[in-house]
Amino acid sequence: MSLTGTPFFLTTIVLVVVALALPLALWGKIGGPRLVRHATRLLMLLFAQVTAIAVVFVAVNNANGLFDTWADLLGTGDHVSAAADLGPDGTGGKKLDSEPKVVQKFTPASDKRMGPGVQETKLKGRISGVEGEVYVWLPPQYDDPAHKDKKFPVVEVLPGFPGSAKAWFGTLNVNTQLKPMMQKGEVAPFIIVAPRTTLLGDVDTGCANTPGKVNADTWLSVDVRKMVIDTFRASDKPDGWAVAGYSAGAHCATKLAVAHPDRYRAGVSLSGYNDPAGESSSLTAKTPELRQANNPLTMLQHAKTPPHVALFLSGAEGDGYQSGQALKQAAKPPTTVHVVMVPAGAGGHGTAVWKRQVPDVFTWLTRQLTH
Repeated sequence: MSLTGTPFFLTTIVLVVVALALPLALWGKIGGPRLVRHATRLLMLLFAQVTAIAVVFVAVNNANGLFDTWADLLGTGDHVSAAADLGPDGTGGKKLDSEPKVVQKFTPASDKRMGPGVQETKLKGRISGVEGEVYVWLPPQYDDPAHKDKKFPVVEVLPGFPGSAKAWFGTLNVNTQLKPMMQKGEVAPFIIVAPRTTLLGDVDTGCANTPGKVNADTWLSVDVRKMVIDTFRASDKPDGWAVAGYSAGAHCATKLAVAHPDRYRAGVSLSGYNDPAGESSSLTAKTPELRQANNPLTMLQHAKTPPHVALFLSGAEGDGYQSGQALKQAAKPPTTVHVVMVPAGAGGHGTAVWKRQVPDVFTWLTRQLTH
């Protein structure tokens, strides 16, 4: 039974009802020695506590998109078949233009909470050695005959850690929020792509390439990107691509945009951080070398050529705002940094805050990308 499915949620509710009914019906009818009676009553109380905790957990998990599968919850998932050293650019020396096309078959998303129009596929990354699901939503203009020859800009969206690839659709409602804005011409008709980012059980990859462990950077910035370009009428230019994330995904988005101005023109960070150690489960915080190499602030400060990227960073005091200001101070043209303070009392570090920012974020992205 799916961890995030309605049947499992309903099952937990039924168990709560049963757990409450048992003591009411049987408390005074339990026979046997005193020790047996007390032990039985204690077990009924424990059963009621466990079921109550379970239904709350499932409700919170479904609302916030934390764990997508039982393997994610238990930390047993492994989506990595190989993790070769692919070099500084993450391609292993391969010329992507000469690689075979990666055209995927998509089907309607099985989780209806993601809203209408979301499609899913399972992609095997030929270069990264990563396999995982990818969700795609196409703008309303995509199937309009008037746009049949148009290539559309793309925004790759990343969740926090733990986090589900479904969350931008199922929790932040990015598609249902943006569709009317696209129809009115208030924001560009973006293709929105949400790939799996939880790749190594209970370890946060930092969306980085760590030889011998995982090539998460290549998965996101090479394999997923190439598949989208080959499968859909998507822009193949960096001017038509952006990456956005919240929490740990915000750190990823900033790092990917700064590292790959040849693939992304813009990056969006919602309540993110620069130092990989901002996430206690971060693989890239395990050594000083990895920690420095994957800190976007350090990357900007030591860049031989400032990257041609635009960054949007928002956060509250102590939750992303200072990190954004540090990047703004370190940035040199053509890098641009726009920092927004989230006011105290707006909701803290949570999906409700990030959901409210979706219209502003995509309005800003509309000004940054070619469309």
